[in-house]
Amino acid sequence: MADDRITFKEMCAEFEVTPRTLRYYEYIELLQPDREGRARFYGARERARMKLILQGRKFGFPLESIRQWLLMRENEGTRSQAEAWMTASEEQLKELADQRAQLDEAIAELKELRQQTKDFLDKQSA
Repeated sequence: MADDRITFKEMCAEFEVTPRTLRYYEYIELLQPDREGRARFYGARERARMKLILQGRKFGFPLESIRQWLLMRENEGTRSQAEAWMTASEEQLKELADQRAQLDEAIAELKELRQQTKDFLDKQSA
């Protein structure tokens, strides 16, 4: 066993994912740990892939888009995959900007309602 490999349990702890999530990523072949009997071991490659998977999830990408991204990062993707990913990333940037605008609006409305309530309470105290 190589010194830089970690166990299934350590992988879950390091990336703060559930065993179910980790098994699912393996099932859909986003991760391919070394196996020794029933034990799984994750080396530097799999940990780097996990970082990218979690980053992609943070950005809101579906797992199939993340798969394409992983292929490109490993220089196995095609030009059409790279172009498709660029289109998907542009769409996701727009979606995130829309979500930000909605959040900004909700925050402003909540602050206004909070201020109105504070003003009401101040009047009641006077």
